[in-house]
Amino acid sequence: MSKGLQMSFELPHDEALGREDFLRGPANEAALSLIDQWPNWPSLWVLLAGPVGAGKSHLARIWQESSHARIITLDELNRSDPTELVKSGAVVVEDADGKERDDTALFHLLNAAKEAGAYVLMTARSWPESWGVALPDLASRLRLTTPIELNEPDDVLLRVVLVKLFADRQLSVEPAIIDYIVLRMERSLATALKLVDRLDREAMAQSRSITRPFAADILRQLEEEGC
Repeated sequence: MSKGLQMSFELPHDEALGREDFLRGPANEAALSLIDQWPNWPSLWVLLAGPVGAGKSHLARIWQESSHARIITLDELNRSDPTELVKSGAVVVEDADGKERDDTALFHLLNAAKEAGAYVLMTARSWPESWGVALPDLASRLRLTTPIELNEPDDVLLRVVLVKLFADRQLSVEPAIIDYIVLRMERSLATALKLVDRLDREAMAQSRSITRPFAADILRQLEEEGC
């Protein structure tokens, strides 16, 4: 191992996912407002769509706190009795646009929820038109969902997001360095997640603090990698 380098271990860092930890801004205002309006929703079925890192899972957990919803994966959906899944009165289906989705299983879940008067919140990266739904009955059900979109953040929200991501990892980064990063990074929450993760790993491996030149080097690496 080269002098000055050390092993980079996977140290645990807890992401704060409470209601008070959600960073509100123009990109997510409509979505957060709808979550806060529950149970006075326009319909029993809601579809929350947005890019990676936009806050879909965070919003789902905020809703879980108030609705006591059961959060399930597509794998759990595919192998479970839908009537059992909706017994709690509220269900979250994470990544509903995933390749593992069984159209028939999702169709039966929505039907079971309707019969039981239970709420279903689905999260996805895209809208159903691009899911490749092969079951016409499911396609018609999805058209009846209440659609809510999460967008990429503006500079103000992106700056706050970076502060939160660094804080989640117990990293202290000067405001001037965060401003430098915001002005030069891709306006994407997914990029923010990758960037903070890379900065954390490399700073630990090289026993370095996060300075402007160091941040510039990592930004350049990510750009060269096409991230």
